[in-house]
Amino acid sequence: MKELVRPSRLASGARVAVVAPSGPVAEERLQAGLDLLRGWDLDPVVAPHVLDRHRALPHLAGTDADRAADLQRAWCDPAVDAVLCARGGYGAQRVVDLLDWDAMRAAGPKVFVGFSDSTTLHEAFAVRLGLVTLYGPVAAGVDFIKNARAQDHLRATLFAPESVRVVGAAGSALAPGRARGVTLGGCLMLLATGYGTPHTRADARGGLLLLEDVGEPPYSVDRALTQLLRTGWLDGVAGVALGSWDRCGPYQELRPVLADRLGGLGVPVVEELGFGHCEGALTVPFGVSAELDADEGTLTLDAPALR
Repeated sequence: MKELVRPSRLASGARVAVVAPSGPVAEERLQAGLDLLRGWDLDPVVAPHVLDRHRALPHLAGTDADRAADLQRAWCDPAVDAVLCARGGYGAQRVVDLLDWDAMRAAGPKVFVGFSDSTTLHEAFAVRLGLVTLYGPVAAGVDFIKNARAQDHLRATLFAPESVRVVGAAGSALAPGRARGVTLGGCLMLLATGYGTPHTRADARGGLLLLEDVGEPPYSVDRALTQLLRTGWLDGVAGVALGSWDRCGPYQELRPVLADRLGGLGVPVVEELGFGHCEGALTVPFGVSAELDADEGTLTLDAPALR
C-alpha cells in the first residue's frame, strides 16, 4: 500500500465548501458550524442542496443527482480550498458512481473532511484520486459544535498539522506490538458493504486499518468482520486501530467479538484510540505512513497529514 498525495494545509481566509452527500441536515446546527468556521477565519460557503430533503426518501439530503452535483461542483471550483461534509447518515454510496472522477482528478488536490457514511468517499478519493483525506468531525455535527477537543484537534490538523502527528487517547492493546503501514479505514459497515465495488480497495494489505462504527450490535460487528476475513480483504494488514463503538451494545460484550475476529490476524491491535462517533473525536488522516504502537496506545504519523 502506497502513501497518497497530501493536500496543502489551510491558511487564514481559505474558502471551505460544505456539502451534504448523505443524510439531511438540521439548519440550526449547520449555522452553528458555519459560525465556528468563520471564527477560525475561514470563508465557508454552503452548497445549493445542503438543506434539501428527499420527498420520498427522508433519510437522504435531496436527490442523488443533486447531492453528487454539489460535491463535484465544490471540488472542481478553483476558489475552494477544502470540502467539508455537513453530516453523515446514509447516502454516499448512492452518489459515488455519479461523480466525474476524471474532472475531479483534473481539479487537483484539496482537503476533504468527513466521517461515518463518508467512509465510502474516503475510499473513493484514495482509489480514484490517490489523495490523503481527513476522517474527522462534520460541519453540522454535535461534537464539532459543542466539544472543544474535537474542535481544537481538527483545527490543528487543518492549520498546523505538524502539531498533531501523534494521535491517541486512552488506547490500550487488544493485541500487543508495533506495526508500520499506510492508514486507511473508517466505518466498518461501509467498508464491508463497499467490498467488490469499483471505488473500494481490493484489500488492506500493508495498511494500518482504523475501524469504528455506531448503532451496530455485537453480532452485526461480528458479521461484518467475518465478511472481511472471508473475502481476504484483511489478508496482510499490518495493524488495526479501533475507535469508538457508540450504541454497539455494552463494550464488555463487544470486546470479545473484536478480540476473536481480529486477534487471529497476528498483528498489533489497539482499542479506544479516540476517533469516530465519540465525544471529543480526534481527526485521523487516511493515506499517510505511520507507526501504530498498541502498547502505548498511539498512532504516530511519519509526516504531517497536510503539506
